[in-house]
Amino acid sequence: MEILGYFNYWVFAIVLMIGLYAVIARGNLIKKLLGLSIFQSAVFLMYITMDKVEGGTAPIIQPGAVDQLYSNPLPQVLILTAIVVGVSTTALGLAIVVRIREAYGSIEEADILEEDIYDPEDQKEDPIP
Repeated sequence: MEILGYFNYWVFAIVLMIGLYAVIARGNLIKKLLGLSIFQSAVFLMYITMDKVEGGTAPIIQPGAVDQLYSNPLPQVLILTAIVVGVSTTALGLAIVVRIREAYGSIEEADILEEDIYDPEDQKEDPIP
């Protein structure tokens, strides 16, 4: 099979790397969430691509059809469920980012970590003698 026959897999790999790069390299929490969504979309594309059967039809048994090639609908059903879970995860992540913004005043990872670092000089006295 020629290289263009693997077009879906190339698109999957490129989209996956874009999402992974956004999650790892960006400090903005919203950009990280968008990168995670792109990463999830790449995984969905991979599952749908693997499900494709050349010459396959919907698994509806027709009278007189012998040796018919069918496509498996299970991966598509699983991907629909995964899409719902992915959207819910993104919505929850955005809600958490809003709360982080209220608590820290920023959505940049470096600013949040800088504010969270423990400084012994900030502690005046040990509350437990």
